[in-house]
Amino acid sequence: MATITPEVLHEERKQDTRGRRIVGAERWRELLAAYATSGLTQAQFARQEGVNYHTLVARLARERGRSHPARPAPTFVEARVSAPGWPSATALEVQLPDGAIVRGSDPTTVAVLVRALGRTG
Repeated sequence: MATITPEVLHEERKQDTRGRRIVGAERWRELLAAYATSGLTQAQFARQEGVNYHTLVARLARERGRSHPARPAPTFVEARVSAPGWPSATALEVQLPDGAIVRGSDPTTVAVLVRALGRTG
């Protein structure tokens, strides 16, 4: 009769309660650095390394968010000009390249404001 000898085919890994493998923070740093130089798509890299694609995408997004400085919030400028005969409703809206918005009802006044803001910004 032949003797059967068991052998371990994989290394001991931490798992969550659902049996999913837990990858530590240091390993994620290594994986993200390797992905940056791999030339593979995110899906290909996740398959190659045996990590969940969606987790890889989320980790990459989080890492990119840390590496980019916070973008300033756009500045919104609303100008209300009142003069006899002008309607009070806002009819025009112009968004400047820096994100500022100028609203008004008189085209001439809005144009003057846009030009003035363009020189100061």
